[in-house]
Amino acid sequence: MKVGFGCDHVAIELKNILKEHLEEKGYECVDYGAYDPNVKVNYPEPGLKVAEAIMRGEVEKGVLICGTGIGISLAANKVPGIRAAVCSEPYSAKLTVEHNNANIIAMGARVVGPELAKMIVDEFFGAKFEGGRHAVRVQMISDIEEKYGAKWHE
Repeated sequence: MKVGFGCDHVAIELKNILKEHLEEKGYECVDYGAYDPNVKVNYPEPGLKVAEAIMRGEVEKGVLICGTGIGISLAANKVPGIRAAVCSEPYSAKLTVEHNNANIIAMGARVVGPELAKMIVDEFFGAKFEGGRHAVRVQMISDIEEKYGAKWHE
């Protein structure tokens, strides 16, 4: 699986740790920045890059990291078809895939440490969408996007 990574300047170290962790597990990782902790990057920029990469089919899923994970996920969620969830523990990371078919996991470098972050991504990438009653709810989210002018083509 191809995974897109994006972060702001405060989360570069954690991004690199998680990229290495997933590469060791056989994932192909594409880095959409940031790269230099001394160059400030506004979190909406990498959030948008990863979300658009998923929309274009360049990567299948994404990992986004900023100080809290909140801002970068809000930016990504503006892209049609993106379901980015901020998770600070493994249980929610698993359920956001199983129940919400999330395609981006977001977290905060100032909230979780490296070992917990590894557990979070392991649960996220190990989970499978359950469909069924959850598919109805995910479709409801897509209907909201469409109602307000966003079109998603899978």
